[in-house]
Amino acid sequence: MRQLNEQSIEDIALGAALLGTGGGGDPYIGKLMALQAIKKYGPIDIISIDEVPDDALIVPSAMMGAPTVLIEKIPNGSEFKRAFEVIEKFLSKGKIFATVPIEAGGVNSMVPLLVAAQMRIPIVDCDGMGRAFPELQMVTYHLEGITATPMVITDEKGNVGLLDTISNNWAENIARAMTVSMGGAVMINIYHMTGKQLKKSSIRDIMTYSERIGRTIREISQIEGSSIKKLLEVCNGYELFRGKIVDVLRETKRGFNFGTAKIDGIENCKGEKLEINFQNENLIAKKGNKILATVPDLICNVDLESMLPITTEALKYGRRIITIGIPCDTKWRTSKGIETVGPRYFGYDIDYIPVEERVKGVE
Repeated sequence: MRQLNEQSIEDIALGAALLGTGGGGDPYIGKLMALQAIKKYGPIDIISIDEVPDDALIVPSAMMGAPTVLIEKIPNGSEFKRAFEVIEKFLSKGKIFATVPIEAGGVNSMVPLLVAAQMRIPIVDCDGMGRAFPELQMVTYHLEGITATPMVITDEKGNVGLLDTISNNWAENIARAMTVSMGGAVMINIYHMTGKQLKKSSIRDIMTYSERIGRTIREISQIEGSSIKKLLEVCNGYELFRGKIVDVLRETKRGFNFGTAKIDGIENCKGEKLEINFQNENLIAKKGNKILATVPDLICNVDLESMLPITTEALKYGRRIITIGIPCDTKWRTSKGIETVGPRYFGYDIDYIPVEERVKGVE
């Protein structure tokens, strides 16, 4: 166990913004909420997964909705405690031992910190994605057969919904419709499980990993003319493209941000063009007719000068970026993992090939 200080939270937010692959909500908003929680409730304890008793009750916490909505529809803070109290009472399994992130992404790396501070419980150093994905069933908990419901969904007005669905996909469909009705962004508690289930199903040490990435980005962003090499070494990533954004097509529908970013190459990529398709998170990176990377591998954009991560809602004309690819956790490279989050699930007639294999043929 260790306690998170303000610098730790700053670094986790920054690292998780990169791992969020463009989605997961604005990390700045989540960071402010977490920092305010520390000032109001005191230090936040983070524990390793091995410190969790097998019979402990664990409840992940997150925001759900379109990231662009979260910029204007900021939580008021009461949602988090309300949702936890409702699920704890409904489950009747005793006190919740700890919370955990559902994903590594902007606001959703921070929400569990706020919950932990308010409820005075620890947060476990793991998550269910190792990155961010747009739908509720896209978690490693689902791969291990853990059910998403009973699930609590609530908004800043005080509305509360309690779902019990026949499958995790139905949980996604119904909760998404409720999210749209509640204004496009809500707070949820989902995938309650035992400590034993958490140890088998989660991706370990994700917050420590996010913190290490964030610290690296912070350090290189302070040095003029820094190379991206150090960041690639920390995240085992590959540089895919350098360019200037020339067009962004974006729309919010069905509770998601859908869009395409078009980038003209610069420097060693001059004369080439990159297209990135996203649904909250970046899904496909294509240079001309060549696929450079696809889900479930991570496709991340950083600012060419500062190396700071760029979310999909922050993609703007004229911005110069570096696109990098990072191998996903091995849990996603199983047949069920590819079926759940591979390119074909999102409607692309593309075979999943690991990014490290794809970059071998990139000139």
